[in-house]
Amino acid sequence: MFLKRVLCGGVCLLMTLTVSFAVELQGMSAVNVTSDTAANAKNKAFDQARRQIIMDVLRQYADVGALTGAVSNAKSSDLMPLIASSSIDGEQLSDTTYSANITMTIDEDAARTWLADNGVQNWLNGGVSADVFVVQVDMTHGIADWVGLQHVARGKKIDLNTRMLTSTGARLELPTSVRGAFVAAVRDAGWRVEDKDGLLRISK
Repeated sequence: MFLKRVLCGGVCLLMTLTVSFAVELQGMSAVNVTSDTAANAKNKAFDQARRQIIMDVLRQYADVGALTGAVSNAKSSDLMPLIASSSIDGEQLSDTTYSANITMTIDEDAARTWLADNGVQNWLNGGVSADVFVVQVDMTHGIADWVGLQHVARGKKIDLNTRMLTSTGARLELPTSVRGAFVAAVRDAGWRVEDKDGLLRISK
């Protein structure tokens, strides 16, 4: 009985950790499209919504310039596998027009693979262990912001484990044990901090 309770507790803890690091990749698009037939208008509306939602959602986790080019050049059939589920609200049709509010949820694994295949740098945090957290650094002032952040980290004896670095941003993976000290330090240094779906975003 004791062993059963221990195993149950372990499973529950694992589920809690998994949920806490899940990313909610969902967006909504209001579409109103006219074509030669209602069916074609609906197909175009879904393609439009799919592209907009992919851009709106994944821009938080990827290089925006590269993402824009990849989405623009992609065939509709290439983007369909990225969508895990969709729903429609307020649907209205006429002989040639289709309008609705379309909500779509993006499959994180499929999105990560698609971004990598199209050379889009990203920091979707799938596979990140529960003892670290991910930091997206948006550097408005380029290298000057990066130098300043390194100075802040040295002052708190925090090692910036850098997974990605460009002239406009960086991706870090830091131990959860330093999260509180890191957030307090960067805020004191004038950085804006936002925690969204387990991803910590900081910007100047």
